[in-house]
Amino acid sequence: MSTDQRASSGAADHTRAGGRLMSLTSTDHKHIGLLIIATSLTLLSLVGVLALLMRSQLALPDETFLDAHTYNQLFTIHGSGMIYMVMTPFALGLGVYLVPLQIGAPGIAMPRTTLLGYWFYVCGTVVMLSGFATTEGAHPDGWFSYPPLADSRHSPSVGSDLWIVGVFIAVTGTILIGWTVLWTVLRKRAPGMTMMRMPVFSWSMVATCLMVVGSFPALLAALGMLAVGRVDPTVFASNVWNIGYQHIFWFYGHPVVYVMFFPYLAAVGEVLAVFSGRRFFGYKGTVLALLTFAALSMSVWGHHMFATGQAANDYYSLTSILLLIPAGIEYFALIGTILGGRLTFRTPMLFALAFIPQFLIGGLTGIMVGTPVIDYHVTDSYFVVGHLHYVLFAGSAFGLFAAVYYWFPKATGVLLREGLGKLHFWLLVAGTNLTFLPMFGLGYLGMPRRVYTYDAVDGFGWLNLLSSCGAGVLATGMLVFMFNVVESLRSKRPAGDDPWGGQTLEWATSSPPAEVNFTPEHPLPPITSYAPLLDLRQRGREAAEGAGADEGSRT
Repeated sequence: MSTDQRASSGAADHTRAGGRLMSLTSTDHKHIGLLIIATSLTLLSLVGVLALLMRSQLALPDETFLDAHTYNQLFTIHGSGMIYMVMTPFALGLGVYLVPLQIGAPGIAMPRTTLLGYWFYVCGTVVMLSGFATTEGAHPDGWFSYPPLADSRHSPSVGSDLWIVGVFIAVTGTILIGWTVLWTVLRKRAPGMTMMRMPVFSWSMVATCLMVVGSFPALLAALGMLAVGRVDPTVFASNVWNIGYQHIFWFYGHPVVYVMFFPYLAAVGEVLAVFSGRRFFGYKGTVLALLTFAALSMSVWGHHMFATGQAANDYYSLTSILLLIPAGIEYFALIGTILGGRLTFRTPMLFALAFIPQFLIGGLTGIMVGTPVIDYHVTDSYFVVGHLHYVLFAGSAFGLFAAVYYWFPKATGVLLREGLGKLHFWLLVAGTNLTFLPMFGLGYLGMPRRVYTYDAVDGFGWLNLLSSCGAGVLATGMLVFMFNVVESLRSKRPAGDDPWGGQTLEWATSSPPAEVNFTPEHPLPPITSYAPLLDLRQRGREAAEGAGADEGSRT
């Protein structure tokens, strides 16, 4: 190789290295959003492997694949990973990427704070997972970690301390990210972009970030209480502090469910509107429902504590049932959007359609466990596990994948393969329901949650085997998805700037967007409603029809 060639090669390597470093330190909201999304999807694969290991242990009675302590570590990190490290950050990452584009902003407010939030999230994740490298392993007491079980007498491992520190750091990062997205909406909207012209997804992020800012600090307080209790275990000798921890924790623990729901619900709404060829139905009612839902979400935490005898059953049951009203408005809006539309069954649309009935199961069973007389029977049973997974996977994860398939060409300029996408969809539908539907039966029959084995005489075997087989189908679907992403990026099948005929402002820019969101080549169009691109196309059609009518009259 000549000197010039070596110099050219070295310069290229330097440029590539600089580009990689730039992508990790850039304050462009699109880079930060993609970092958050990519990190959370990577962690989804990791916590999914932990779930497979647990389902292998539970597939048959009296199985010895895992011992009790190892199993406890896996279910703790699986639950913590899904809530603290996957579903919540992914939702906020979507907001970081899309909200400035959807409201016509030049960028995100406080971009360095947003980037700091991402690195807090990454550092917290690493600290939490590092518990596996300690002598006694990772934290074994669940994503909720009730004292006194989680104090230093009952869980003396360093992994438990690392879990507290890791979750504290990661959640601090999500609070910072939520605040910057909210501040972007309040301060950086384009001229003409009034609050009631924002897309449904941006409104969902407003409601989401209000809950993040309002309720997530309660988790930091609960973790601080737990840390004090690990230094001095006598703190939890009184039941007042044990129950007090639960109240503080669930003040965070219930709103976080809607943080992991609202953005995916709104993503589904945007997909349904585009692939139905219609404007989103019931816009104002949905906005009001999202804000009402967010407010009520911080008044229902006690329904997680009916069995303790330390919660006001009538109040928490009433507020839980009241959630049916805004939830019903949101569901009717989704259904109203597709009724009478010209449906196009592309992969994003399939995931969006499947979201509706599957999340409905999670929502209705949530009302059931929000009713004390039912909750007393099913509390701490596999019924609750089934309910939670129909909310977070059968529902929100389908909304997540609808968003991925829909906005992937926006972020990359590349379309994911349609055949592989539909295979991924059908494997997930089959695997999801085969995995989680039997859990309702297991709970009704009395199988407790958080047990690592069971006897053959208990009668849980065949339902657990079905559930474990379903987990294998789910894993196969996820492998198809990963292959689809890699193959699509490798083959680089161009998508064009707007392959779907989108209705909101992000589709007015290039795909992927330039560092400056809107350029002279891709200017900000007139903002006349929450679907400005749909308005633009309709005006174009009307003008063309008018011109045709004028030409016909002259003829």
